[in-house]
Amino acid sequence: MPEAPLPPLQLTDVERSVASELDRISPVIDELGHRFRAAGHELALVGGPVRDAMLGRRHNDLDFTTSARPEQTETLLKGWAEAIWDMGRAFGTIGCRKGEWQVEITTYRSETYDPTSRKPDVDFGDSLAGDLGRRDFTVNAMAVSVPDRTFEDPYGGVVDLAHRVLRTPGRPEDSFSDDPLRMMRAARFAAQLGFTVDPAVVTAMREMAGRIEIISAERVRDELVKLVCAPYPRLGLTLLVETGLADHVLPELPALALERDEHHRHKDVYEHTLTVLEQSIDLEPRLPGGGPDLVSRFAALMHDVGKPRTRKFVDDGTVTFHHHDVVGAKITRKRMKALRFSNDQIDAVSKLVELHLRFHGYGSGEWTDSAVRRYVRDAGDELERLHVLTRADCTTRNQRKADRLRRTYDDLEARIERLSEEEELASIRPDLDGNQIMEILGIGPGREVGLAYRHLLELRMDRGPMSHEDAEAALREWWVARG
Repeated sequence: MPEAPLPPLQLTDVERSVASELDRISPVIDELGHRFRAAGHELALVGGPVRDAMLGRRHNDLDFTTSARPEQTETLLKGWAEAIWDMGRAFGTIGCRKGEWQVEITTYRSETYDPTSRKPDVDFGDSLAGDLGRRDFTVNAMAVSVPDRTFEDPYGGVVDLAHRVLRTPGRPEDSFSDDPLRMMRAARFAAQLGFTVDPAVVTAMREMAGRIEIISAERVRDELVKLVCAPYPRLGLTLLVETGLADHVLPELPALALERDEHHRHKDVYEHTLTVLEQSIDLEPRLPGGGPDLVSRFAALMHDVGKPRTRKFVDDGTVTFHHHDVVGAKITRKRMKALRFSNDQIDAVSKLVELHLRFHGYGSGEWTDSAVRRYVRDAGDELERLHVLTRADCTTRNQRKADRLRRTYDDLEARIERLSEEEELASIRPDLDGNQIMEILGIGPGREVGLAYRHLLELRMDRGPMSHEDAEAALREWWVARG
């Protein structure tokens, strides 16, 4: 996973990639182009699809811009598209599906933000050049007019793309003033494409970072998710930190760049975190979906956020971070709520942060079977992700120590697999259910049944599976002891 920019592209390769992609999508661009032209309207493939075609990246989501107004676009799509939707009508966008293609067609427009508003004011434009001028970066301000396939590049996007550089069509200060979210998009595109960001753009991001505050949490979250799930997240996260944007959207990240103590005895937690994230990504093939996995990556990013609040200097010069796992889980939950993540995502990431140190109590394999059972029970559905996070959290340069940790975790996973085969750990339950408890004790539903159930579950963890007779005897003994 590169930390440096990727090498420049050759323009001849770019041209070949574009020609190949246009031929592939010709059923859409030719038919739509003729349809709009016959009605007296302009139509152009624009933005991401043009950029990605030049990079040799293929997908079936196609964006167009047009001189037609939304109601005219909708009329022209009827009889051609298999399904039409208009959720973006207020922003000039009509969407549709045609076979394998997802298509969005947006009226030429310009949009700006009032200094105190979270939502853009949308004005329809009347020219392709004007529409391209309002776009975020030059590599997204290229278009192919259809059906004649004329290439439009008024801002030098193809050269910037060949050099893998992000620039704005006009002054970056004006662009970010119009839509502050573009600062987040700069970091996201750096992470997705492996591009560098023009120094003037970086300067404007640094000077205007505070303006991101007017953008809704949901839009910031969406950009952050795309960044974290991108191929090169370190590039984007580093840019957020260096420009000060992270101070506003994810302040826990720059806070990890702890001042070193005078003896330099503890590592830079910020750099450690980025390394853990990258190692976690390398381990994603272990997960059911194979990646990119947002929960796993975000847990890696947040796993040590409790360290700044728990750092203590000991008299011998060492540094401790006691309980940073528990504190970090609370900080993670609070930040993810502020960013409007779903409850399921918040619960999953917070659980992983809280459990990420649990393995280190394993020593050299001294855990009892009951401790292994509890490890599995507490991880629950996040067990596979916990395996990934725990392994990724080893960033020591001491190869002997790294090998020892890896072998020890191999042993833990082997024990989990063995116990799982023997006892179905993933669905571990007490040896008696609630109805059986009530029948044996002669009681009805109530608090006592829950207490008895939890007691039997703890016994199940400690002893493993018990026979019905042993479980009943243990339940009666507990009941008598309660008086």
